[in-house]
Amino acid sequence: MDFDYSPRTQDLQARLTAFMDRHIYPAEAAYWAEIEANTRAGKRWTPLQVIEQLKPKARDEGLWNLFLPDSADGANRTSGNYGAGLSNQEYAPLAEIMGRVPWASEVFNCSAPDTGNMETLVRYGSAEHKKRWLEPLLRGEIRSAFVMTEPDVASSDATNIESRIERQGDDYVINGRKWWISGAGDPRCAIYIFMGKTDPEAPRHSQQSMILIPSDAPGIKVLRPLSVLGYDDAPHGHCEITFTNVRVPASNLMLGEGRGFEIAQGRLGPGRIHHCMRLIGLAERSLELMCRRTSARVAFGRPVADQGVTRERIAEARCRIDMARLLTLKAAWMMDVAGNKAAKAEIAMIKVVAPNLACQVIDWAMQAHGAAGMCEDFPLAYFYTLARTLRFADGPDEVHRNAIAKLELGKYAAA
Repeated sequence: MDFDYSPRTQDLQARLTAFMDRHIYPAEAAYWAEIEANTRAGKRWTPLQVIEQLKPKARDEGLWNLFLPDSADGANRTSGNYGAGLSNQEYAPLAEIMGRVPWASEVFNCSAPDTGNMETLVRYGSAEHKKRWLEPLLRGEIRSAFVMTEPDVASSDATNIESRIERQGDDYVINGRKWWISGAGDPRCAIYIFMGKTDPEAPRHSQQSMILIPSDAPGIKVLRPLSVLGYDDAPHGHCEITFTNVRVPASNLMLGEGRGFEIAQGRLGPGRIHHCMRLIGLAERSLELMCRRTSARVAFGRPVADQGVTRERIAEARCRIDMARLLTLKAAWMMDVAGNKAAKAEIAMIKVVAPNLACQVIDWAMQAHGAAGMCEDFPLAYFYTLARTLRFADGPDEVHRNAIAKLELGKYAAA
C-alpha cells in the first residue's frame, strides 16, 4: 500500500481545507443561531440558509459529489452534477476534512444518508429510478432516507425485520413500522429506500428486498422525531414512521425479490468508510480544541497542559487517531483493489475502532474543558452525541466484533 496521497487528492485536500477556512468555520456560530431562531419561530424543521447559501459556492469550486466513485461515475454520467470520480482511498481524507464540522458534508452534497442512497441508485437502480430520483439527488434538489431499522425486533440482525413488501398485481403493498430513519424529518426528503420481507419462507438471507417509496405516498405517517441524547437534529431528524397499505408500482422494486441483503452490503461498505473518516476528523478537531484549551488555562499554579494526566491523554489521543486513520485508509485501499467482500474484515474493524476512538478523544477533550465542555459554548457535547450514535449506526459494535472474531477463527478451522 502506498501511504502517500495522489496529486489529485492533495489538490482537493488543499481546496477543501481552504473552503472550510473561508466559509465553514466562520459560519458555525451562524448555524446554531439560525437553529435557535427557527426554534423560537416554530420553524424547527426548515432547511438552514447557512447551508443552502454555501452549496452553490461549493458546486462552483468543483467540490460537489466528491464521494461518488469513478466506476459509478464513468459508467453512469448523465448530468454535469456527477462528482470527481474518486476512489475510496482518494475520498477518505476529504471526508476527514469535512467531518471536522458535523454539518459541513451537506454543503458539498456528501452527507449521509444521501451518499449511500445515491450509490445504491447508481449501482442497482433502473434507468427510470435514476432519472426520477438519482439526478435530483445529485443536483442537491431533494433529500432521501434509508428505511431499515424497526422498534419491535432486534434490528442488529436484519433477518429479524418483519415489515412486508407484498406483490398485488402490478403493485407492491408495504406495511410496517420503522424508526431511527435518518433524514426523514427533512421537508426536502422525497424518496425512501425501504427494506422489508417479500418472502418469509425463502432462505434466511433471501427473504428481504428493497423498494423505492415516494415520501408523499398515501399510508405513510411520521409519528415523531427521536432525540439523540437531547438533540433532535432538526431539520435532518431521525424519525419513527408507520407504513400502512402503502402502494407503489412493481417497477419500484430494486434489482429483484430476495436481493435486499446484496444491496445492503453494496451500500454499507462505502458508507462505513465515510462515517469513520468523518469521525476521525471530529476526533482530530477535538484534540486540537483540547490542546488549545489546556495551553491557555492555569490550574494549581501551572497550565493545565503541563499536568501529567493531560499530557498522557494528549499523547494517547495522537496515537489512537493516527492508528485509526491508517486502518481506515487500509480498508479503503482494499475495497478499491480487491472489492468490498475481500475487505469485509477491515471494514468491520474500522467500524469498531473509529467510533470508540472518537468517543474517547471527545470525552477527554470535554474533561479538559471543565464545565464548559458540557454546554453549547463549545461543540464537544454535540460531537459526543454523534460519535456515540455511530456505535449503533450501520451495525452495532457487538455485531462487527463477532464478524471479526469469526473471520479470525476461520483461519484456524482447518487445523
